[in-house]
Amino acid sequence: MKKKIYYYDTDCGGVVYYANYLKYLEEARSEYFEERGLIIKDMLKDGIGFVVARQEIDYKSPSFYGDTLEVKTRVTDASLTRINFEYDIVKDSGQLVANAKTVIVFVDKALKPKRIPKDILKKLETR
Repeated sequence: MKKKIYYYDTDCGGVVYYANYLKYLEEARSEYFEERGLIIKDMLKDGIGFVVARQEIDYKSPSFYGDTLEVKTRVTDASLTRINFEYDIVKDSGQLVANAKTVIVFVDKALKPKRIPKDILKKLETR
C-alpha cells in the first residue's frame, strides 16, 4: 500500500507523528484483506470480526511531510484463531522507516475468540 504523507500526519517538528503509523498499518491490513476478496464489512455482517491482540513497531528512520511510504504487508503465521502480520514501511528511496508486527484474533459478535473459517484462512495465506 502506498501512503502519501500530508502536513496533518506530522508533529510540530515536521516528522510523522509516531502513532500515525498504527493507522497506516490498519489501512494496509484492510487492503490486504480486500486484495484477497475479503470485505471486512461483509465479514462483520456474517458475525466474523477480529481484534488486535498485540502490536509491535520498531522505528528505524523518520519520515516527513511530502514523503511517500510503501507499507509491505505479509502473513507470517496463522493458527485456529490468530493471524500474525508483519510489515516493512519504506520510503520511495528504499530507506526503511519501520518494521512492525500485528497479531489479530478472530472473534464473534460477543468478542469471544472464534475459529477462523477455512476459506478465509486459505485466502489470507495465499500469495
